[in-house]
Amino acid sequence: MSKELTEMTLQELWELFPVTLVAHNDKWKQYYDEIESLLQCVLAECPVERISHIGSTAVSGIRAKDIVDVLIEVSENSDIGDTAKVMEENGFIRMSDKAERISFNRGYTKDGFADKVFHVHLRYAGDNDELYFRDYLNENPQTANEYETLKLQLWKRFEHNRDAYTDAKTAFVEKWTSEAKKVYAGRY
Repeated sequence: MSKELTEMTLQELWELFPVTLVAHNDKWKQYYDEIESLLQCVLAECPVERISHIGSTAVSGIRAKDIVDVLIEVSENSDIGDTAKVMEENGFIRMSDKAERISFNRGYTKDGFADKVFHVHLRYAGDNDELYFRDYLNENPQTANEYETLKLQLWKRFEHNRDAYTDAKTAFVEKWTSEAKKVYAGRY
């Protein structure tokens, strides 16, 4: 009998859910549309200001983990915990809860990834640097290709350590997010 996800160590989880990059797939837009519709429905009574497709699956033409990232922004004067509770009541698994940032997943099973996998990031409105980074990569294919190259270099090195994989991309992401916020000042 296999362990439940909540019983697994971080190392066991990383082995079960390795970093794997796949070629860009247009199905990601469809998966995002499906999850956005579901979220609009289950969060209809919550103070949601915006739901957005973020991450590499929202960037045209580059390789990505086959996981659709979603950003939900709630109004600043609300209790983010109330919205988080609704998410959990509707089958989203809380992954982390740090400094007014709550992350969930959907599509992780004790046997590995489901056919459709999502990471959902719950934040207060305005905590949305990912939107700037996404837009910059979509409008600057050379930078998007550099990001893909970096990810490919890190993939096998950190295949079973998601935190190290993410940390190794941080300087690149911060550099171009900063540039994007100058170029797109006031967009979000």
